[in-house]
Amino acid sequence: MTGRRRWSTEEILDAAVELLRTSDTESFSVRKLAAALGTDSSSLYRHFRSKTELLRAVADRILLASMDGYRPEGDWKQRITTLALRVREAFGRQPQLAAVWGRYASGGAGSRLIVEEVLQALRTSGLPDEEIPGHYHRLAVLIAALIASEAAVSTITSEEHEQGMELFRVAIFGADPERFPALAHFARDVRPLGADRRAAFEEILAAHLAHIEAAVRPS
Repeated sequence: MTGRRRWSTEEILDAAVELLRTSDTESFSVRKLAAALGTDSSSLYRHFRSKTELLRAVADRILLASMDGYRPEGDWKQRITTLALRVREAFGRQPQLAAVWGRYASGGAGSRLIVEEVLQALRTSGLPDEEIPGHYHRLAVLIAALIASEAAVSTITSEEHEQGMELFRVAIFGADPERFPALAHFARDVRPLGADRRAAFEEILAAHLAHIEAAVRPS
C-alpha cells in the first residue's frame, strides 16, 4: 500500500503562497492548506508548529527573494533606498502577502539579511552607535507601513477602484466651499490615494533619510 506523499518545506510554502493569493490571513488555515495539498494537517505540523510560524516563513520568503542578487552600492542613503525599493517590488508582485509581513514579523534568513544591511548602512552615516537602533526601528515602521498601504490599494478590483474614484470625485468636487474652503481651493490639485504611489514612496523615504542625515553630529 502506497503511503501519502511527503511534502517538502518549500513545496508547502509554494502552496501557502498560492492559497494566500485568493484569501486573507484570517480565513487562511493549516487545515485548508492541507486540503489543497491532499494531505492532513498533522503532516504540515511536522514542518511548522503553528499557523503563525507558517505565515512568518511565507513573509520571510518574500524578503529573501528581495535580497536575491543585491549588492550594496553608493552611500548609506542610496543603499537603504535601493533595499526599500527591492522589498516594495517583491511585495508588489504578491501584494496579498504584504499584510502577512506587517502582522507576522519574520525572524528568518531574509529578515536577518535586510536588518543587517540597514544597520550596516546606518553605521556608515556618521550616527553614533547608540542612536542607530532607534533610527532603524523608525525606518522599518515607515517602509512596512508604506508597502502595506500600497499593497492594499493594488489588490482592489476594477469595480471597487471605479467606485472609489467616484466617491473621491464627489468628496472633493462636491464639497461645500463655505464649509470646506481649503478643500475647494485645492480641489483640482488633490490626488486620489492610489495615484503616483512609487513617487510618493520615494519622496517620503527620501525626506526621512534627509531627517536622519540632519541628525548626524558634526565630527
